[in-house]
Amino acid sequence: MQGLMQDYPLTLPPVFDRFERLYPDKHVVWSTVSERRRSTVAEWTDRARRIGGVLDLLAVPAEARVGTFAWNTADHLALYWAVPCTGRVLHTLNIRLFPEQLTYIVNHAEDDVVFVDRSLLGAFWQLFGDMSTVRHVVVMDDGAPTELPDDPRVHLLDDLVAEAPPVRFGVAGDENTAASICYTSGTTGNPKGVVYSHRSIYLHSLSALSAAGGIGMAERDRVLPVVPMFHANAWGWGHAPLFAGAELVLPGPQMQPERIAAMLEEERVTMTAGVPTIWTGMLPELDGRDLTALRMVLCGGSAVPRALSEGYRAKIGMPILHAWGMTETSPIGSINASVSAYDGLGEDEAADVRARQGIPPVGVDARIVEPGTLTELPWDDKATGELQVRGPWIAAAYFGVEPSTESFTEDGWLRTGDVGAIDRFGNIRLSDRTKDLVKSGGEWISSVELENHLMSHPAVAEAAVIGVPHPRWQERPLAAVVLKPDATATKEELVSYLEPRVAKWWLPDDVVFIDEVPKTSVGKFSKKDLRARFADHQLPDVTPGR
Repeated sequence: MQGLMQDYPLTLPPVFDRFERLYPDKHVVWSTVSERRRSTVAEWTDRARRIGGVLDLLAVPAEARVGTFAWNTADHLALYWAVPCTGRVLHTLNIRLFPEQLTYIVNHAEDDVVFVDRSLLGAFWQLFGDMSTVRHVVVMDDGAPTELPDDPRVHLLDDLVAEAPPVRFGVAGDENTAASICYTSGTTGNPKGVVYSHRSIYLHSLSALSAAGGIGMAERDRVLPVVPMFHANAWGWGHAPLFAGAELVLPGPQMQPERIAAMLEEERVTMTAGVPTIWTGMLPELDGRDLTALRMVLCGGSAVPRALSEGYRAKIGMPILHAWGMTETSPIGSINASVSAYDGLGEDEAADVRARQGIPPVGVDARIVEPGTLTELPWDDKATGELQVRGPWIAAAYFGVEPSTESFTEDGWLRTGDVGAIDRFGNIRLSDRTKDLVKSGGEWISSVELENHLMSHPAVAEAAVIGVPHPRWQERPLAAVVLKPDATATKEELVSYLEPRVAKWWLPDDVVFIDEVPKTSVGKFSKKDLRARFADHQLPDVTPGR
């Protein structure tokens, strides 16, 4: 027997229509290079429809890829909707990729047109000659004084918008039609494209971001996504506010910690999201600010050091909320929201729970398996294996790449490359990336756990742990440490600090002090760069376990 419901596809245009109709007097706020601007939702939705008309003026074909090379701005947000709601595919270009990677993904996706912020035009134009399919470059005004190239393929968005009529949004295909494509960071090999459908974005926005069991974004919220709109689908924060009816506050190119802290305070932001390096830099900027409107600081991208989360709890009365995901998971795969089973824990135990990656939202299944097998391990918080996930917003393949068991299992699960355990409540605790584990004498050492302990030391600003070759033990851990300004610490002091916190054989054989831990394009520690830098590092003659 079949259900008797209407066939109502889960596509984005009706969501945009609803937001436009119900909330015309709400606001979208964004920063340019020199000022803060704001418009009503009615003004912003009209401009978004006219940007849809610009795509028609430029004769951008249906299903063509439309690139963006831009900060978090109102026009970038408009493209998040105008492109898929007119039957094209949004392709956000990561402005922090290496030039050869950026050129590769533009050509691989076969972008037809690219929208570029004026402040980023110089960097983009240097690569434009190697982009074989791009017919038009549309420059968005973010207040920068950059001169435009004298080229007929370059247009000012404001000039085009003045000519374009507002268009009615609608998608010719079904809910599985492609809406956007994001490429991975390419930490190993070329970046790989993940194609999101209207359906996957719809369900991700509802369950992972708007539902009470997810982020819980609501109509009363004013949300500030520090997470860049040029990477990983902006964690869904470019879509979910319209589902919820929330107001948006966008930092634009003003990504300095003091500027973001000022926006949080002055715009009475209630929810914000970013990677750990953002929140680390902002911690000193919180003193003396009125952030009483703030109800959530979300962090993802890499593990949140317990000391950082507790630092926020001490300063603003709330810890950082931890989430986990990847480009392949749209990206939210788990959220460390409140779980009643943990009620009554002491502060120390509660802090440990807050450092976990959390519970998958409705729609995501998770399992841990014995590495190299499909053997599922128990949820006892002891058995450790590779985390695998599946669900309606989880990738099943990469764009233009034949599926392989390296990324996807034979029974349809995504191999995340993360290693961890799950407790009986379904709460995930990741210990490392498979490629970042240190294998010593046949046993695994978690670099992430060592890093978190090191970063809880009062003198340490950043710490990254890698494995370096050892003639007897295969690998041993090397800690690369950045000290806080004016702070001092010795190798012996840091190793002694770790001794009561980890197994003896986990202790780093050496500690090196560096000026900065290299970062990837999305702000994560670049272990690849560290491994290259210290490939020939000579460890002292230390026996593990001392």
